[in-house]
Amino acid sequence: MNESIEIGSGNVFADLGLADSDELLYKAELLLHLKGLLKSRALTQKAAAALCGTDQATLSKVFRGRIDLVTTDRLFRWLTCLNVDVKITLTDKTAPEPGHVMVC
Repeated sequence: MNESIEIGSGNVFADLGLADSDELLYKAELLLHLKGLLKSRALTQKAAAALCGTDQATLSKVFRGRIDLVTTDRLFRWLTCLNVDVKITLTDKTAPEPGHVMVC
């Protein structure tokens, strides 16, 4: 059996050839953070949805991978509704490649 291993780029969405892979990656990272908050605070999706001003069904769909249903602004709003400060740092890069959004 001849198996080859391909090293990923660090962005599974780019590796799959999806358009807007950078946006998909940082949305997924924001969602992972949001999901971690719910777990650490022992919040149900229903309780979190009420705090965030949305419905449980939408939150559930987004957590199950339908990140196309939410904008970055909406994710930021959900995080701030849960008392998370969202800080955006802009750094001017002189490299010829485009910039990236990182969630820390």
